[in-house]
Amino acid sequence: MEFNTVELLGYASSLMVAVSLMMKDIVWLRVLNFVGCVLFTTYGFMIDAMPVVVTNGFIACVNIYFLAKMQQERSKQANLACESA
Repeated sequence: MEFNTVELLGYASSLMVAVSLMMKDIVWLRVLNFVGCVLFTTYGFMIDAMPVVVTNGFIACVNIYFLAKMQQERSKQANLACESA
């Protein structure tokens, strides 16, 4: 059985998304899922499948949005902790 680069990218993308869904920590879930989505978006371009590109591009943006939102919350909590100390 011989794999080409495009197939390997597709399998790597699937594996990354599957692994991300096993994470208990939401930050790791979003980071790994983002990586999987970027890989899938690249794969979609390579096989000329715009539904794959659009869907995974959108999910990647959603992951970035929530990661940024979580980071803002952490910064606010850290600033409040410093002010009250």
